[in-house]
Amino acid sequence: MNRLFSWLSDRLKLPPILHHLLDEAIPGGASWIYIFGSVTLFLFLLQATTGTFLALYYAPTPDHAYESVKFIQEEVPFGAFVRGLHHWGASAMMVAIGLHMLQVFLYGAYKPPREPMWIVGVFLLILTLTFGFTGYLLPWDQKAYWATQVGINLVGSVPWIGGTLARILRGGAELGALTLSRFFAIHTLFLPWLIMFLIAGHLFILRRVGPAGPWDKARAKRISEPFYPKQVFMDAVAMGAVFLALVVLVNLFPAHLGDPADPTDTTFRPVPEWYYLFYYQLLKYSEGPWEPVVTFVLPVLFFAILFAIPFLGRKRERSPARRPIAIGAGAFFLVFVFTLLGLAMKETAALKKTDPAVERGRAIYAKLACAGCHRIHGQGAQVGPDLSFVGDARDRDWLIAHFKDPQSLVPGSIMPPTRLPEPELEDLTRYMLSLKK
Repeated sequence: MNRLFSWLSDRLKLPPILHHLLDEAIPGGASWIYIFGSVTLFLFLLQATTGTFLALYYAPTPDHAYESVKFIQEEVPFGAFVRGLHHWGASAMMVAIGLHMLQVFLYGAYKPPREPMWIVGVFLLILTLTFGFTGYLLPWDQKAYWATQVGINLVGSVPWIGGTLARILRGGAELGALTLSRFFAIHTLFLPWLIMFLIAGHLFILRRVGPAGPWDKARAKRISEPFYPKQVFMDAVAMGAVFLALVVLVNLFPAHLGDPADPTDTTFRPVPEWYYLFYYQLLKYSEGPWEPVVTFVLPVLFFAILFAIPFLGRKRERSPARRPIAIGAGAFFLVFVFTLLGLAMKETAALKKTDPAVERGRAIYAKLACAGCHRIHGQGAQVGPDLSFVGDARDRDWLIAHFKDPQSLVPGSIMPPTRLPEPELEDLTRYMLSLKK
């Protein structure tokens, strides 16, 4: 390995480049508080890598999108693991970029001469949120379809230009094939290039203006360490810890895939990803004349303030204690967001979760007049076995085999074979399996 590096180094003149990249002085020395930027970059690379592998099997059409994701999840070797990493990596990236911006804000590291770096960072936050929104539709299940429908409807409520924006996003009047292919192209082609361009700009500005270091000027002058080896070590440990945490999450909570998207099922109640939940909660309080304020005015105002933060104070003082208005406003915003988030999570957890497949199975049970022979919780005849707790006694394979040929499993049974298409047979089985103590 050393010989290969020496061979390359001789030809590519690597030492000056490595010196420039690794020997950058950090005022105040290395610190664990500086790891969030590197972790965010690591998570973006992880998303790009896992997304590339998923794209090998994904088909961005309404007829095949759901089945291709299901194929990845169930048939492709390590497919569920890679999809799980992509799923949890998206949430982790939101957390990492949020912590990174919070650290920069707390340390006053957006003040001159680092205003351009902050502005590029805000653009990166917007792109990361757009990644989440466009990627949400791709599994093409009920949650993806209806949550995206709600999101586009919100865009459509923007005064004057909302209708045009919504039509551009949908690729037409309705959410369908053009929407899916459009979101897939934005998610996998446009956004990665844009975000890589901005990351390069962010790092370029960092190299030109240098790290901000601590807000204590005396400490920053007294201590100085190069980026390598201590900060590199800390960043590497943080990346490894985040990756291990993602692996644990993937194994404990695999990425969910609901029922296929059904545009005719208007009873489905979508819930967005957790990082949009506080805004989702705020929307509940803004019906009527306040709706345009929340759907348009507040988001525009929020990002306008975010871009303007470096220019709102002329003093270069970075200590939090000497920036009470800025720190107070930031703390108020966090309390506001986390209060809404807490309320939304509490209400979401209290929602009665009904599996649509179970409901369809219940309807099929009624349609076939199964209650003419079977009883469930006191309802129905007692000619056949009571099915009140059949989910505790039988598994899926037994039930399907029994529906197809009852006499093969229960000799002498008077139940006729159930001749249903496979999806309906699966729904009826899901209903039976839901009948438990």
